[in-house]
Amino acid sequence: MQISTKFTIAIHMLAATAYFGGDHKVTSALLADSVGTNPVIVRTIMRQLQDAGLLEVRRGPGGCRLARPLRDITFLDVYRAVETNADDGVFRFHESPNPQCPVGRNIHAALDGQLKEIRNDFEKDLAGRTLDEVCDVIESRAPHDSASHDSVA
Repeated sequence: MQISTKFTIAIHMLAATAYFGGDHKVTSALLADSVGTNPVIVRTIMRQLQDAGLLEVRRGPGGCRLARPLRDITFLDVYRAVETNADDGVFRFHESPNPQCPVGRNIHAALDGQLKEIRNDFEKDLAGRTLDEVCDVIESRAPHDSASHDSVA
C-alpha cells in the first residue's frame, strides 16, 4: 500500500481542530502535542490540508479552523490532500518485468485490471467515510470538559 502515516496524522489533526476549536486557538504546537510529533511535520500537513481547501490557517499566532463542515470532509479528500503518490495509485508496479519470461511479459495484462478495480473500490470506500464519523466516536469517548482540554491545550 502507498499510504503513509501522513493520512492518519491529517485525520488526527482535523479531528483535533474540530474538538479543540470551539474553546482554544488551534495552533501547530497544540496539534503536534496531540499527535505526538514534531511541529514541522504538522505545519507541512497543515499546508497540504489548506491547499486542498480542508483547513483555514491564519498566519502567525492566528491558529487554524476547519474550512468545511465535518460531514463534508471525506477520507478521500484527506487522502488526496496529503498522499503525494495518490495519483500513482495504491499499488506501484515493479518497473522492469522480463519481456523474455512468459510471466514477466504478461503480468501487466494479468494484474492491471484487477488492481484498478481494487483502487476504485478503495477510493469509493474512502469517499463514503467522513470526519464527522471520527469526531462522533471521539466525542462519545472524551466529552468536552476542562480536564480533557487542559491535558493537551
